[in-house]
Amino acid sequence: QIDILEDPVIKNVIVLQTVLQEVRNRSAPVYKRIRDVIQNPEKHFYSFTNEHHRETYIEQKRGESSNDRNDRAIRVAVKWYNEHLEKIEDEEKIQVIFLTNDRTNKEKALEEGITAYMCEEYIKSLVANPDLVDRLACVSDEGKEIESGKIIFPEHVPLSKLQQGIKSGIYLQGTYRASRDNYLEATVWVHGDAEENKEIIIQGLKHLNRAVHEDIVAVELLAKDEWVAPSSVVLQDDGQNEDDIENEEEKENILKTSVSKDMLRPTGKVVGIIKRNWRPFCGMLCKSQIKEARRHLFTPADRRIPRIRIETRQADILEGQRIIVAIDGWPRNSRYPNGHFVKNLGSAGDKETETEVLLLEHDVPHQPFSQAVLSFLPKMPWTITEQDMKYREDLRHLNVCSVDPPGCTDIDDALHFRELENGNIEVGVHIADVSHFIRPGNALDEESVKRGTTVYLCEKRIDMVPELLSSNLCSLRSNVDRLAFSCIWEMNHKAEILKTRFTKSIINSKASLTYAEAQMRIDSAAMNDDITTSLRGLNKLAKILKKKRIDNGALTLCSPEVRFHMDSETHDPIDLQTKELKETNSMVEEFMLLANVSVAQKIYDEFPEFALLRKHPAPPPSNYDILVKAAKSKAIFASFQNLEIKTDSAKALAESLDKAESPAFPYLSTLLRILTTRCMMQAVYFCSGMDNDFRHYGLASPIYTHFTSPIRRYADIIVHRLLAVAIGADATYPELTDKHKLADMCKNLNYRHKMAQYAQRASVAFHTQLFFRSKGVVNEDAYILFVRKNAVVVLIPKYGLEGTVFFEEKGKPTPRLDYNNEVPSLTVEDTTLHVFDKVKVNVMLDASNIQHQKIQMVLVEPKV
Repeated sequence: QIDILEDPVIKNVIVLQTVLQEVRNRSAPVYKRIRDVIQNPEKHFYSFTNEHHRETYIEQKRGESSNDRNDRAIRVAVKWYNEHLEKIEDEEKIQVIFLTNDRTNKEKALEEGITAYMCEEYIKSLVANPDLVDRLACVSDEGKEIESGKIIFPEHVPLSKLQQGIKSGIYLQGTYRASRDNYLEATVWVHGDAEENKEIIIQGLKHLNRAVHEDIVAVELLAKDEWVAPSSVVLQDDGQNEDDIENEEEKENILKTSVSKDMLRPTGKVVGIIKRNWRPFCGMLCKSQIKEARRHLFTPADRRIPRIRIETRQADILEGQRIIVAIDGWPRNSRYPNGHFVKNLGSAGDKETETEVLLLEHDVPHQPFSQAVLSFLPKMPWTITEQDMKYREDLRHLNVCSVDPPGCTDIDDALHFRELENGNIEVGVHIADVSHFIRPGNALDEESVKRGTTVYLCEKRIDMVPELLSSNLCSLRSNVDRLAFSCIWEMNHKAEILKTRFTKSIINSKASLTYAEAQMRIDSAAMNDDITTSLRGLNKLAKILKKKRIDNGALTLCSPEVRFHMDSETHDPIDLQTKELKETNSMVEEFMLLANVSVAQKIYDEFPEFALLRKHPAPPPSNYDILVKAAKSKAIFASFQNLEIKTDSAKALAESLDKAESPAFPYLSTLLRILTTRCMMQAVYFCSGMDNDFRHYGLASPIYTHFTSPIRRYADIIVHRLLAVAIGADATYPELTDKHKLADMCKNLNYRHKMAQYAQRASVAFHTQLFFRSKGVVNEDAYILFVRKNAVVVLIPKYGLEGTVFFEEKGKPTPRLDYNNEVPSLTVEDTTLHVFDKVKVNVMLDASNIQHQKIQMVLVEPKV
């Protein structure tokens, strides 16, 4: 009942140690929440260490289960409080109330003369706060089952049996991943050796057996003759009537279309749940059609989560609002899980509310920094002291400058270039010295590692570190002294590195330029000042470095990145354009890559077991099927002679992508590169002592790390600390050389980075909807990226926008569809559509479903 306990109405509560320990074993997130409530002084919550108190400690009796022993320990502690408080000489006697969710424990307490209530009875008695009732978690599944009572799902195997079954190999354990496109399908990623990361398909309601996205489940493989293929049908669960199970079975038959033998994949069914991974879900209420009903369905924003049944008296108020709901349980005779209302976030479609939903759904920590965290910031006005200079080099005389996107306030890198007397060149990359301000293990450090990364939404930035550091003291702004960590190379004119050194330094940047300003200086014949000459030198070297990288087999992939031009008054997007990259973007990138590689090598040489590195695994060959097929099909139709995509190495891939140029079809190369990006694996952080494959496939580098953005990535802070120890500029500390702790940290950082990426995409999608809300219907050129059984996915280059064109509409006759998986093509009536075909679509906002407002695309040309 954590949602009840967090409510401001509930105060003056004692939580026993026995209870805390049990919560800790059951759920880490709930344990953290209850600790936070106890630490909040306004709530007057206290924890009592009853297990370490002479008068409340009890031994387990013979034959008594540990659960019964704990229940008895709780009753003993309540009794002790009653007697203890009796002794207080006071007009107002304090009454102790024992709250429980366990009926037997309540009955035993009453027999022993303790005032005890079930949590539900107590909350319903608080007549001044009727809305608290909505936040009650349905505890037992008895009495909550649907009256029709028809058993829909097979029983879950108990945990003890599951564990035996997994040991003996009857069951497999894995992470359950629901499909975004089809609510009757999921995959389970089997845990085990990296070699056999098997994926098992689960299809149909009964086989999914009440698992929820990201649960850890036990699966039983089906016999080979029952295996199925992943369906390419898009099915959304939008039925209002929850008793309509027959309809579900009809839908399941759609999935079982005939497929060729080689498409079949290992298929299984969920037999039990090992660990639930439920969290509070954002979404909207679907008000019941029945008048005065209390029971309603809630539709989560995340399409992979099933709908949830909740009871509420405030359905009229909650309609059209974004709300948070928690799942409590899922009985066997209920089509959907049971849950309860947690809180109202505000009106759907409202920008503030939608941003909040987006951050919650992607688990982005975004509450303001606490006082505890802020207390570790330096006091203002801040200056560099003699002490700070002890291990530093003074580089303020150098012509250092930074080049960044417009409006950037968290500048973490700057460059310098100068010719040396011996005819060589010196180049320096100077990175903000964030680790000087964030010391290991304090509250500021702990908050930064939890956040892991800065998240950039369309018009909002969720900082990893407080603003005083991110936009001021660490930001390498021009004409102020700043602390930096510098990587300095001596090179010859062929950009070959002769010497590398690392030093903590103090710099004073002479200019903070945007990419466009830097480009203008380089191109302008009239400008010959020191900074401009440096930029030209850097640019020349960067071109050589880039060519070397590409000759080595590095991939240049593009993704259509979108920028919004905001209305300065309303902050609504008025124009959308895809970002164009200038030479200077590439110039800065080359030196950042070089610094990252140099630092990776240095920390690995120094700490072979505890270097924090970044790797990009090569994709399994099957990932490229879609790309190879698409290229082939285009070759057939446009009679390209040389269009063959080779995927046996990154270099072969890079070269075949470079060859795929066609004057007749200038956008082809971009499309192939976008498609290639989709075939890639995620790049991840790892600890060098826990892994032996270090390669970065995309950059074609044998070793790589992140060093250049410590203001916005926590990984870089660890890398700075390692490098500082390696050059004797700072002391080490135990966690820095504990590879298991580093490996856990990498896991969290990888998760946070992935979520930040998804949140950024969702923010672009939401702003795109705002943009089209005011536009009406827009007609645009598009290219087909993927072909599905009943739809095609298209990309509109002008907006960098992707969307799905469906060919089946409710209430309209379905056209004749013929899907060919080999060619990738879809024939609709008499028109055949291939991957990469150029088409025209009408784009508009479909706001009929307020929760999932979506950009709707309709094919106009070719006319179907």
